[in-house]
Amino acid sequence: MKVKFWGVRGSIATPGPNTVKYGGNTTCIEIASSSGDLIILDAGTGIHALAQSLESRQPLTAHILITHTHWDHIQGLPFFLPMFKAGNRINIYGGLDPFTQQGIERAMNVQLQHSYFPISEAQLQADIRYFTLKAGETMAVGGVKVTPTVLNHPVYNFGYRIEDADGSSLFFTGDYEPPTNPYCGDHPGFQAMQDLTEQKLAEVIAAMSGVDALIIDSSYTETEYAHRRGWGHGTYASAIAHAKQAAAKRLFLTHHEPTRGDADLESIYNAILQNIGSEPPIYLAKEGEEYQLAPAASRHEAQ
Repeated sequence: MKVKFWGVRGSIATPGPNTVKYGGNTTCIEIASSSGDLIILDAGTGIHALAQSLESRQPLTAHILITHTHWDHIQGLPFFLPMFKAGNRINIYGGLDPFTQQGIERAMNVQLQHSYFPISEAQLQADIRYFTLKAGETMAVGGVKVTPTVLNHPVYNFGYRIEDADGSSLFFTGDYEPPTNPYCGDHPGFQAMQDLTEQKLAEVIAAMSGVDALIIDSSYTETEYAHRRGWGHGTYASAIAHAKQAAAKRLFLTHHEPTRGDADLESIYNAILQNIGSEPPIYLAKEGEEYQLAPAASRHEAQ
């Protein structure tokens, strides 16, 4: 499969001179399967540029996998231009919200309310269908297999393992904060919570196991995280630890913190390579870059 990054920024879009190199659009990743399926991970503002690149591919079928419905992961969805053209089919996948008991269709229903958007859902010309996924259950999406795993974040949130018929695989976390035990060692609830935390971490590592690419939320440094615990995002160190434990073949650091410019990202990245090394190979996710994934495949830069 091929993977292309269209949005790598977290929380809010950050256009401007300091984010030109790595990009300022919020999360969106394009996957082209070996059988030609178009699969899109999240619908942040990066999906708008992706949509424009698809103008010559009409009619088309697009599969959009939504990790969760925080704004920076769905705010580009109403601007996905193929939805406005008859003959296209848009399949949107996501989880069942435990509070509202609604499926992923709520993402469009809310955004296209009259108060928030000038176009109603009834005006979309494409055939739009919604699919509710269940954690741990593998589903065929086009020619790939998709398995969702619930990940720690302040909303119901999926990470996705995607396995292509050509043998390549990836895991995308969306937003993810590795779970930790909130109790001190002398608290009566410490051990039970520790067992639960370790069990959940083992489940997540198993879901990531052996993938050709692990694309993971790495928003914070350890110093920053000390003041943002519970906000739902991971660190560079936790991303690297997960990659090593899962024996991932490549690690892509993404969900770049919105106040961090290109120079800041490169400074942190260079420090990682100097202090930790590059095993597995570590990359900063960058808008416009494309990679060919296959077992033991080499990196392919976008043109």
